[in-house]
Amino acid sequence: MQNLTLLDGQKFQITIQRLCRQLIENHNDFSNSVLIGVQPRGIYLAKRVAEELRKILPDSTIEQGDLDITFYRDDFRRQGAPLVPNQTRIDFIIEGKKVIMMDDVLWTGRTVRAAMDAMQAFGRPEKVELLALVDRRYSRHIPVSADYVGIEVDSIASQKVVVSWKETDGEDRIVLVSESGS
Repeated sequence: MQNLTLLDGQKFQITIQRLCRQLIENHNDFSNSVLIGVQPRGIYLAKRVAEELRKILPDSTIEQGDLDITFYRDDFRRQGAPLVPNQTRIDFIIEGKKVIMMDDVLWTGRTVRAAMDAMQAFGRPEKVELLALVDRRYSRHIPVSADYVGIEVDSIASQKVVVSWKETDGEDRIVLVSESGS
């Protein structure tokens, strides 16, 4: 296995801050906007962005929730082992709001499609935007693109992008993992 670190340390934090500034340009004080992190790993991104936005805009209310998509995935019946869903925590109304959906890695687009289906149970948003920390650009199965992107990575199917979060993995880091000989 060969590992290539794409982003870590201060550059990782600067990327989060840049994404927050881009969100502020389009959403001002967030009075009509909400953040939703897609389970399992998008929730760390959403929490980090919400935390940073609260520092930048201390007088604004930044609403942030977590969305489980387990039973909305198109491949959930293909799993051999029993599925264990994650928790959905959305304690605000999304009806008529601008929703910023967040996930750590955008690759095939299937997770985004499932998240949009799952989100409909909470109302009809005015608009949905996608923020992805990593956009793998190739191998889309569904025509989806992110409105906000931390970094773009050109990778092949045999490679894997691993995002580590300080909260769970001890460090902030994005690594491109390649099998030897790929």
